[in-house]
Amino acid sequence: MAAAAGSSVSMRYANRISSLKSFSLPNQRSFLSFRVRPVPTRLRVSCAAKPETVEKVCAIVKKQLALSPETVVTGESKFLALGADSLDTVEIVMGLEEEFDISVEEESAQSIATVQDAADLIEKLVEKKSA
Repeated sequence: MAAAAGSSVSMRYANRISSLKSFSLPNQRSFLSFRVRPVPTRLRVSCAAKPETVEKVCAIVKKQLALSPETVVTGESKFLALGADSLDTVEIVMGLEEEFDISVEEESAQSIATVQDAADLIEKLVEKKSA
């Protein structure tokens, strides 16, 4: 919801004006005029890990946390939501280091919050090691 000069634009108006270049809205005493300028599209580079890497990380996480086979672990799964504490996270990182024959720096390990984060970091470290 956008606010201008004490008035607000409801989502009802916003949906109708998304393709317009300018528009006016009634105010108590006058009309509020707006000009809509296009926002440049930003290029986003994503270094998503290979599906095989994500699957391996999911399996290691399930094993380290002793999760039941019915527990669904995906790339979006957060370690905290799976019941991992800081010690569990350290053990997961150690398991990943052993499985992928890599070394994860402490700063990088602290930035891991999801399975996808771990898989992306592994891909980066494996690529760096092979270069």
